[in-house]
Amino acid sequence: MTRPVIGEADPFELPEWLGLGEVEWTTTAPVAGAGTVTGRLSQGTQSLPADLLAADRAYPVISLGEEWRTPAHQAWTHGEVLLLEVDGRLTLAVPGHALTVDLTLEALRRLARAVGVPPHRFVVALRL
Repeated sequence: MTRPVIGEADPFELPEWLGLGEVEWTTTAPVAGAGTVTGRLSQGTQSLPADLLAADRAYPVISLGEEWRTPAHQAWTHGEVLLLEVDGRLTLAVPGHALTVDLTLEALRRLARAVGVPPHRFVVALRL
């Protein structure tokens, strides 16, 4: 199995439309207990793949190496979320071993803050 290509994502380099109007994040996989949830941010005809990743998951594979887990925890402690690009997809790295609905919503609230919009502009559609 090949290791994913991981790099930090800059919120200022994300598409401008994320800061304009209402944005919807829709999952393509169930959230509760997952280590990774794939999803998509969209507004009208524009969209961007955007996933959530539990940074501390170690089984069946390690989700993130120590070089990314520490910044994920630091960002979270400061009220932010670490934005990564994992294999070309925007990925929000959150502390923990598994995602929950509450953790997912908080991560997306922090993404809204990172792109400079009020969280109420983000609509979330989850698969349970």
